[in-house]
Amino acid sequence: MAEMLRLDKYLADMGTGTRSEIKDWIRKGRVKVNGELCKKPETKVALAGDEILLDDNRISYEKYVYYILNKPAGVVSATVDNVSRTVIDLIQDKKGKELFPVGRLDKDTEGFLLITNDGDLAHQLLSPKKHVDKVYYAKVKGIVTEKDTEAFLAGVPIEEDYITLPAKLVIYISADISEIELTIQEGKFHQVKRMFEAVGKEVIYLKRLSMGGLSLDPGLSPGDYRSLTDKEVEYLRSLNDMKQ
Repeated sequence: MAEMLRLDKYLADMGTGTRSEIKDWIRKGRVKVNGELCKKPETKVALAGDEILLDDNRISYEKYVYYILNKPAGVVSATVDNVSRTVIDLIQDKKGKELFPVGRLDKDTEGFLLITNDGDLAHQLLSPKKHVDKVYYAKVKGIVTEKDTEAFLAGVPIEEDYITLPAKLVIYISADISEIELTIQEGKFHQVKRMFEAVGKEVIYLKRLSMGGLSLDPGLSPGDYRSLTDKEVEYLRSLNDMKQ
């Protein structure tokens, strides 16, 4: 049996407007269902099969939506916050309800962040058992050496009873302010910063470049975002299947 939804909720879920705005539009005759004018917001429509037009523009229902966001510094990785702007606030043309960030980046950390409402996919990507790569670029106060590379590959203690999984450290510049790339497969609180603290150094700039093989688009400025392509979504799902 086809999944049904109220017409006003269908349009609200797809980000066309607020529920009150949409009810008004429907009553004013701006919405058609299967070619027929519909003025009842409570009308039940099929998520798959019914054609919904708003001002003669087709509105297709997407149960799950996926965005890549270039998170800027100063924005928190949360759905709501009483003080600071959140990453969800940055998604202006929201399609889909109950969006959330997949994992968290610190408030001062920039870069790749996946935003979705697909809880199952998010769980799979974040599960330590899946060993999903997360790649970061960082500027580090202190001279990063091959000794640090070896230490990270062996795992470093960041909690009293916790040693990190092996991590790949690539040194771009070894100087008073070093530049590095780090690949980890975990997501502990402040993990990258704490790993460098464990070897006596301080991260002063941090940006996530990729997650699960999907990279941040060079053309996305901080605060910009785009929808994932169907191919990228299929890739993430196949990645999880291969990690079973």
